[in-house]
Amino acid sequence: MKRSARHPFGGSRSYLRSADERRPRRRPSHQPRLRPRRFSVGALLEPPPPGESRPGVRLRATGLIVGALFAVLALRLWTLQVLEAPAAAQAVAANQVRVVSISPDRGLILDRSGSPLVDNVTVEQVTLSQLAAQQHPSVIGRLAALIGETPAQVKATLANPRYSPYKPVPVLSPAPLSTVVYLDEHQSEFPGVSTVSTTERSYPQVEAPGYPGGNAAGYPAAHALGYVGTINAAELKAEKGQGYQQGDAFGQSGLEYQYQSVLRGVAGKKELSVDATGQVVGTLKTVAAKPGDNLVTNIDLGLQQTVDADLAKQIMTMRGTIDPVTGRRIAALNGAAVVMNPQNGHVYAIASYPSYNPKIWVGGITQANYNALTATGAQNNYAIDGLYTPGSTFKLNTATAAMSTGLWNATKLYNDTGLFTIPNCTGKCSFHSAGHVALGPIDMSTAITASDDVFFYNLGYQFYMHPHAYGPDPIQQAAAAYGLGQPTGIDLPGEASGQVDSPALRKQLHKLSPSGYPNSGWYVGDNLQLAFGQGLTEVTPVQQAVAYATFANGGTRYAPEIARAVVSPSGKVVRQIAPKVTGHVNLPPSVRGPMLAGFEGVISQYPLGTGSQAFLGWPDATFPVAGKTGTASITGKEPISWFVAWGPVPDPRYVVVAVIDQAGYGATGAAPVVREIYNYLLAHPVGSAPLPPPTSAVQNPNPVPPPGSTTTTTAPGSKTTGTTASGSTTTTTTAAG
Repeated sequence: MKRSARHPFGGSRSYLRSADERRPRRRPSHQPRLRPRRFSVGALLEPPPPGESRPGVRLRATGLIVGALFAVLALRLWTLQVLEAPAAAQAVAANQVRVVSISPDRGLILDRSGSPLVDNVTVEQVTLSQLAAQQHPSVIGRLAALIGETPAQVKATLANPRYSPYKPVPVLSPAPLSTVVYLDEHQSEFPGVSTVSTTERSYPQVEAPGYPGGNAAGYPAAHALGYVGTINAAELKAEKGQGYQQGDAFGQSGLEYQYQSVLRGVAGKKELSVDATGQVVGTLKTVAAKPGDNLVTNIDLGLQQTVDADLAKQIMTMRGTIDPVTGRRIAALNGAAVVMNPQNGHVYAIASYPSYNPKIWVGGITQANYNALTATGAQNNYAIDGLYTPGSTFKLNTATAAMSTGLWNATKLYNDTGLFTIPNCTGKCSFHSAGHVALGPIDMSTAITASDDVFFYNLGYQFYMHPHAYGPDPIQQAAAAYGLGQPTGIDLPGEASGQVDSPALRKQLHKLSPSGYPNSGWYVGDNLQLAFGQGLTEVTPVQQAVAYATFANGGTRYAPEIARAVVSPSGKVVRQIAPKVTGHVNLPPSVRGPMLAGFEGVISQYPLGTGSQAFLGWPDATFPVAGKTGTASITGKEPISWFVAWGPVPDPRYVVVAVIDQAGYGATGAAPVVREIYNYLLAHPVGSAPLPPPTSAVQNPNPVPPPGSTTTTTAPGSKTTGTTASGSTTTTTTAAG
């Protein structure tokens, strides 16, 4: 036997174990553990052990639940009947009140003396509540029969999205007195139908005698005044937070749009008590509307009527005639004229032809009238959005650039042979002056007087060949200083910017339309075209007026302004509109003097001056005038005719611009219009006008007798007899409203 380990408690003693005991123990292999089955069929079938039944506990629990439910119901009833009773009563009362908005009287638009250019007239209007129409559908048919429409037309009016569903919808305006009386006597048959007194725009003035088509075809300064319509969804969104609602009046163009916030006024409201059938049984409360402020303009009514008539008559006279030089028929498509004070930018008259009478928009324009407007282009204000090639009127900019940079001076001469040929050129290299006339050695003044093209070809060539000496774009810079290629800032919406031809413009147009403008480069011929107002340069008549006004006053550029002041209905001046300076042109005597002499020669030097024929007999000694003709060529068509004049020199009070599209030479197309306007100004100078204007003028509902007539003031609807400038007798019926 072998010894085992020492005894744990016996010190050095040891004990013996058998060999079996000394073998290592093996763990038994793992076997799945079986659990006893707990499910027993017998246990399932065995009846439950007997116990004590407790129905009282169950009843008490059920009673508590039912009691809690009744408590919640009682609490809710108490809340509705006690806590929320005042709010419920208020809601019931509100359902018995109909709030009707009261539209304010829109402010008037007056000429500089206070004569209304745009007035208001009170009319009766038949309205229908959309809610009442839904509750009483039969009222639509009865109302349609009464006002002479079909039920479908009345439904279409009610469904028009421009009207608010919470305001009565006007279905007839103006309403005849007989209709108003009938509705008042048969209110029970027309639930939801009301008759209200409201105001709408009226146009009391008339065009001067001789205006083509009479007052039905035009109205003084129609495009500048604009018209009023119902506010649309886009305008509602843009004017969010300004208190507008569907169905409100909103200026859509011209001064009506530009000064909408001034003219609109503040709406009032009327709280009406209605019964269960929707019938009005009384008025609970009325908050009066506050009328809008009046807008006094710088427009002189007599001058405006004259400008309208002179422009329209010249266009109609020339239209269809044959140009003796080209043999082409003169189209005279459209035109514009502007009269402005160069000392402050005040616009005394602004005309566009063809024109229209804004009364066609009152109550909504018919489709026939709208089609006529768009077909003739009468909706366009060509004075501010008509883009015309300027022709020789652009020479103002080229001459300014030449004199300011030192390229030319007062005594330097150029030999005009009637032809200019570009040196070292291949292709089309020669350019001739109008009529191939050779003037010989001429200076800057003579070149302007005779509108000599060859002289200005040379200036364009010199600028192109020496950019290091005069800059890369001196002509464009001069044009920008005069305001071309940018809005003038006139207080009318929709003004066009125009453009001045340049290398940058050519690249831009080529990028936008490579096929339409295949050449993106700028060549010497392009600079020649630019120098005398051809190429891609386009300007508006009001831009020309601003440019020449800037030169006429010595270099200060003003924004043209039609509005003069805002005056409250009580006659208090709320705001006077001050002149706005928008730029300056450096015109020292060494630059301006020779140029001004040339412009004066256009009028006074017969026959060299290009405008002297149109101004034969003009009193130069007492009223000296300077000017410039312009004839812009159009391939295959008659030229665009321009004329600009200002006077009296040296301190001018008027700048007059006229342009007629496709009317031939400036001396024969536009110049006669300007001469007629100056004839009027000579006899009727625009003087100072009191501010605020006299109440007697503002409240006069009758038209002011236009120039050339002896119409007497009469009541609306009566006939008057007058004598025109030609001596013929005319009879005019004054329309009511």
